[in-house]
Amino acid sequence: MTKLIAIVNVIAWSGFWAFGYLAMSARVEDTSQMVTAAILAAIGGAIGLWAYFKLIRHTEDTGYAKRPNRAMQEETRDVVEWGMG
Repeated sequence: MTKLIAIVNVIAWSGFWAFGYLAMSARVEDTSQMVTAAILAAIGGAIGLWAYFKLIRHTEDTGYAKRPNRAMQEETRDVVEWGMG
C-alpha cells in the first residue's frame, strides 16, 4: 500500500507542476483553458500533499523517521516558563 501511495504522490505532483505551468502560460484571452488547468493543478497539489503526509505518517509509525517533539512535559514547561533552566 505504501508503494501505491508513493506512486500516487509522484503522479499528483507531476500533474500539479504540468497543469500549473499550463495555467500560467495560457493566453489571457483563453480563460477556460487557464481555469481548467488551474483547477487540475490545485487537485494535483491537494492529492500530492495528502499522499506526502500519509507517507510521513507511515515512516514515523514504522520507526524509519523519529516523531517530532510536539509537546513538552509538565515539569519542563514550568522550568522554561519561569526561566529556571
